[in-house]
Amino acid sequence: MKKTLFKDVEIPEGVDAKIEGSKILIRGPQGEISREFKTRDLEFRQEQNKILIGHKKATKNEKKMMNTITAHIKNMIQGVQTKFEYRLKICFNHFPFTVSVEGNNAVVKNFLGEKVPRKFSFPSGVEVKTDKEGVTISSVDKELAGLVAAAFEKSTAIKGRDRRIFQDGLFITKKAGKEI
Repeated sequence: MKKTLFKDVEIPEGVDAKIEGSKILIRGPQGEISREFKTRDLEFRQEQNKILIGHKKATKNEKKMMNTITAHIKNMIQGVQTKFEYRLKICFNHFPFTVSVEGNNAVVKNFLGEKVPRKFSFPSGVEVKTDKEGVTISSVDKELAGLVAAAFEKSTAIKGRDRRIFQDGLFITKKAGKEI
């Protein structure tokens, strides 16, 4: 059954939003983030301090898309107010290893006594800080921060050894405000 359905997202004080077609740009005290939603059916409007997402003849699929896009916009607004932060802990039993960051590249040295360092790069827009005990990742974009945290965790994946004995690695201990 088709009916007119619109979802609204409140824009708090100190946060600006701009809509250009299906692209939404959000600015706040911590930075700015933009995202394009590839939907040809949904309509995006801005009225005073609200963003309206909807369709005049919405079906179940449009309703699902509206809920998903609403959640993404709420995360964008939360991110420009306070950055999303992920924390990883450095754990080792056998060989002490180090993690260093140079620009957008990360290097894990001496992991399990390996002579060749493990290297990977991550996208810009993410702030990474390392110390002896762990790695802190912060970003305005929740998805980007999560991807970088997962890349750090995956960089120390152990293959071909018993995980019960070799419990070394980088492990996520806090993700986007939630302790694990």
